[in-house]
Amino acid sequence: MPKTTVAALLHEKGTREWVQVHVDSAAEAAAAEAAGITILSCEADHTLPGIRAAAPSALISAGMPHGSSATPDEAVRAGFDALRRGADAIYCSHSPRFIEAMAREGIPVTGHVGLVPNLAAWTGFRAIGRKADEALTVLRKAREIENAGAAFLEVEVVPVQLADHVTRTTRMITMGMGCGAVCDTQYLFSCDVLGTNTGHYPRHSKRYADFAALEAELQAKRVQAFQDFVADVSRKGYPEPRHEVWMDEAEAEAFAKGAEKL
Repeated sequence: MPKTTVAALLHEKGTREWVQVHVDSAAEAAAAEAAGITILSCEADHTLPGIRAAAPSALISAGMPHGSSATPDEAVRAGFDALRRGADAIYCSHSPRFIEAMAREGIPVTGHVGLVPNLAAWTGFRAIGRKADEALTVLRKAREIENAGAAFLEVEVVPVQLADHVTRTTRMITMGMGCGAVCDTQYLFSCDVLGTNTGHYPRHSKRYADFAALEAELQAKRVQAFQDFVADVSRKGYPEPRHEVWMDEAEAEAFAKGAEKL
C-alpha cells in the first residue's frame, strides 16, 4: 500500500471522504491499516515508534500534550522530535502562534476547533456553535489556524452547517468528529470503535465490538490460572519430576564432599 502523504491528501481534498481512527497501540494501528484505514492519530509518547512501524503506509498525526510546550520555540523542537520518531503531522491545541512557529519550519500541523477537551474549562463538554455568535467564533478560530499555516483541522462536535461551511471554505483537511458527514474525514477513537471504553460513550460514537467484555473474560481467566497455580503448589502437584534438573549420583557425592571443605 503506498504511503499516505500530506501533499496527497491536500491534493485530493473535496474528492472523497477518508476514515480516521485514534489508536493507542501498535496492535490497533496494524489492525486499522489492515482494514484500509490510512489516517491515524496517536499520542506523541513512547507508543509512537511502534505505531509507526505497525502502520507504515498511514499518515499519523501525533498529539503534542497540551501545555508541554511553554513557548513556540519549544513547540518547534517537540514537533521535530515527533517527526523523527515517525509522525507525519503534529496535533496542537495551543494558540495559533505555536502553530505558526511550527508551520514556518515546514512541520505539518493539525489544529482543533469546536469541542476541544484541553480547553473544556471554558466551554464545558458540549456541542459548540449552536448559536450563531458562537458558531462565528468557531469560524474565526478556524481562519486563524489556517492563516497560521496548519494543514489539518480537527472539527469536533459542532453543528453540521458550521462543519460544512468550514470544510468548503478552507484549504485544510477537516477531520470531523461528531459533525455529520460533511468533513473530509470521519474520525473516531479506537476505544469507542472497539468497545474498550468502560465509561461514558459520546453521542457521536459507535461501538463495533465489545473488547471490554473480552478483556473481563481474559482477566477472569488470568485470575483462575494463578489460583490453580497456588492450589497446585499447596497440594505438592508442582513441581513434578519433569520440571526439575538433578545431578547424577556421582556428581552429587563429589559436590557434597567439596561443599564440606568450604
